[in-house]
Amino acid sequence: MKAETSYVLALAIALSPTATAKGFKQSTPILLEPYFNNKAFGAQPGVAAFDALNESYPDPAIIGITDGTYTSTKTGVVYEFPGLQPDPSKPDNVICSGQEITLSKSHKNSKYFSASMLVSSDVELTTVSGNVTYTYTDGSILVSELRSLPWWAFLTINRGEIIFPYRFTSNDTNWNTTHIFEYTAALDPSKDLHSITLPDTTNATTGRLHVFSLSLWEASEARSSAQVQFVRPTQKWTEKGNQVVELTVNNAGLECIAGHGIEVSLAMPGVKTIEPGHIKRLCPGDQKRVDIGVKGAANGSADVLLSYDLFFSDKQRVANVSISGLTEWTSDPSSLTQHESPQWYDDAKFGIFIHWSAFSVPGWGNSTPYESYAEWFWWYSTHRPADKSDFYDYRLRTFGPNWNYDDSFQNFTAAKWDPKEWVDLIYASGAKYFVLTTKHHDGFALFNTSHTTDRNALLYGPQRDLLKDLFDAAETYQPSLRRGTYFSLPEWFNPDFAPYGFAQLPGNASTSWPGIIARNPYTGLDEPYTGHLPVDDFIADLMVPQMEILAYDYSTDIMWCDCGAANGTAPFAASWWNNARSQNRQVTINSRCGLAEAADFDTPEYQTFSSAQLRKWESNEGMDPYSYGYNRATADSAYMNATTIIQDLVDMVSKNGNFLLDIGPRADGTIVETEAQNLREAGEWIHAHGEAIFNTTYWFIMSENLADGNNARFTQTADAFYILFLDKPAQEVYLDSPLPLLWGDVVSVVGTGSHSSEIKWVKEYKKGSGNGFTFFIPDGAWEEEKYCWVLKISYNA
Repeated sequence: MKAETSYVLALAIALSPTATAKGFKQSTPILLEPYFNNKAFGAQPGVAAFDALNESYPDPAIIGITDGTYTSTKTGVVYEFPGLQPDPSKPDNVICSGQEITLSKSHKNSKYFSASMLVSSDVELTTVSGNVTYTYTDGSILVSELRSLPWWAFLTINRGEIIFPYRFTSNDTNWNTTHIFEYTAALDPSKDLHSITLPDTTNATTGRLHVFSLSLWEASEARSSAQVQFVRPTQKWTEKGNQVVELTVNNAGLECIAGHGIEVSLAMPGVKTIEPGHIKRLCPGDQKRVDIGVKGAANGSADVLLSYDLFFSDKQRVANVSISGLTEWTSDPSSLTQHESPQWYDDAKFGIFIHWSAFSVPGWGNSTPYESYAEWFWWYSTHRPADKSDFYDYRLRTFGPNWNYDDSFQNFTAAKWDPKEWVDLIYASGAKYFVLTTKHHDGFALFNTSHTTDRNALLYGPQRDLLKDLFDAAETYQPSLRRGTYFSLPEWFNPDFAPYGFAQLPGNASTSWPGIIARNPYTGLDEPYTGHLPVDDFIADLMVPQMEILAYDYSTDIMWCDCGAANGTAPFAASWWNNARSQNRQVTINSRCGLAEAADFDTPEYQTFSSAQLRKWESNEGMDPYSYGYNRATADSAYMNATTIIQDLVDMVSKNGNFLLDIGPRADGTIVETEAQNLREAGEWIHAHGEAIFNTTYWFIMSENLADGNNARFTQTADAFYILFLDKPAQEVYLDSPLPLLWGDVVSVVGTGSHSSEIKWVKEYKKGSGNGFTFFIPDGAWEEEKYCWVLKISYNA
């Protein structure tokens, strides 16, 4: 069917008086009670045993879940949520052990657009995953990864869809937040779903997946339709100052919506759409989130108007919409939880992390496989039970027994540092932002710390304001770069941190922030804490004032915290966000500031995902195999090369992630030439293929295709769809994916000198595989390409 015909059909069905009544459904909770085999919720310690340590969640009533249902704040999916059971022996969730959930014949509709679950894993620091198998009545299957972060993490670096303020241990209350996460899988809306088979994750040591609720979103009975799933007001604003409202729109029908596409607006008394949204292409089984800009405030039902052109439109009513306008931030969790990463950050995709400080002087972390973080030199050399890399002996033979860590200050010179060279390199790498380590756990700051401490680079070492010089260079020479600041909330050995000191895990091998003066491991004498100014309260008098300095004096765009245990983040974040809004700046904060509600994006370390995540995330990795700070033990050949940089970036972007790639300069300010060269090589490709990376979003239907010898990822913009191959494909390449490709579209190669090369293609069905597309790549089309090979589908139909 040609695009024009598809478009007319879409309009006719959208106008059908029965389409809205019959076609637009909602979530259908699936009864899981017969499969429950675990008790997660307790009214007090010792009542429930969610994990192998007899720990549990508290009663959901403490966070307002009292009626047995829960509605997702991100997707609008309604779940049956068991909550606390009156019978103390009655289970309330499913430990996944391969159960097959057969759909009841009582369900009137067996065609579904998506499946969503509330899920968690039960071992600290452990992410657990397994495959869910969806079986259709025709015998075909769809396999989707069910993956969950741990239900709690000591430093509060996770943020779930549901957040509890504490958990019960076997005999006490622990005040680390606990979480339940949301998972969604795209289904084939044209097929009848027969059953769902959960993964088998029953090892209590490595971690088990627990499913609390399952809900299916019904497909449309219409052949082609745009279905509004959710209306979500945000606290973001457009460039014109209008409040952003996000609308989730599905195509649960059988035909692509193309042609002029759909203009999306919202109407309710007291609210006016100033900036409509637009969806140019929406094919069956796909979902898109579109932002509109509104003015006003109202509560109640809203009409979403889907306009296909000047003459045809469809109106869908959505209940329980609350638009409050852009409100002032407060330190209350219900206010903070509404903050999220701004659009510029979501679009930026690639940043450079810089670990540079006094730890760059020893600059050693051993070599793989015994490598540890070089920036932890001081801590490891004074904590032998945890010292697997033997910092102790390296420090002794290199510096002698009388050397103290603070003796490194005089050799942290920045003597060869040129901040312009740094920002030029960052731009050349293709990155859109950078984050400088302004203060690590050693407490040595690269900025003017005012009256909070004299332990900084203005008074010791370089005797200059390194942060100001770098930010000024960026503003002058590379003004397009966004500027961020890493900030360690605790300090290992600052004695004023003692009331808040902690160890992350039990045992003397645990990483810790003890808040006591370090002791020289050879002489037994206390090491100096140079520049220390005693304060009454570490949080009120040092931590928060230093965060305020970074926020207001240096105007950071990104507050990238680390190790947030005890903290003053809530009042700081509310004040900072209010101040930024008054300046029309949209700033962001990461997940490590010690407050789950104030976490805009997650920060997995040396990790990635195998599927797209609805929640924004950013993976941080060093170009070094396992160190952020400079490590002189690392061979040039071990640094991340251009191929790995590009392919990691592509993989993360396809799954709604950003990539924060770290470099560790030497103490004199020079960067290892191999690192710099590999960044430049990667940057050449990134600049030439940026349209497939920046300002893109993930594809709801799938993130990757590894079948038929492919290694492909997918990204998209409003006007185009991109296929990114991580291995060079053959000249005739078949992809078994429901690509949004119609007759009349143009397929071309993205790259140096090849962008205009039009690629012939054919849609075909292969037995045992499915509906897919074969692309015929002409000789020489990818002659100049390397690292990653990109096809672009331009929506011309």
